[in-house]
Amino acid sequence: MSSGNPSGHNWSQKPKEEEEEDPFDQMILRTGCAPFHYAVLECMAEHQDWRKCQEQVQTFKDCMREHQKQRAEELQKRMKQHQATS
Repeated sequence: MSSGNPSGHNWSQKPKEEEEEDPFDQMILRTGCAPFHYAVLECMAEHQDWRKCQEQVQTFKDCMREHQKQRAEELQKRMKQHQATS
């Protein structure tokens, strides 16, 4: 008979479905703008021409700009609180 290792299988590796998500996707999800990002991707897949997806691109850009603005305001707030307690 054969040894205890099943041939052709490496049971210590995670299946593809269980691998970590792409860091870029994780970042987009944290911004709250993922639906707009996916809308751009879907439009690009459908039309194969980014010029036909300008509405989706602009909506995504607006969302990201708002997220960055909120993040900057939060950082300023934290810095002021830190300075006040120092």
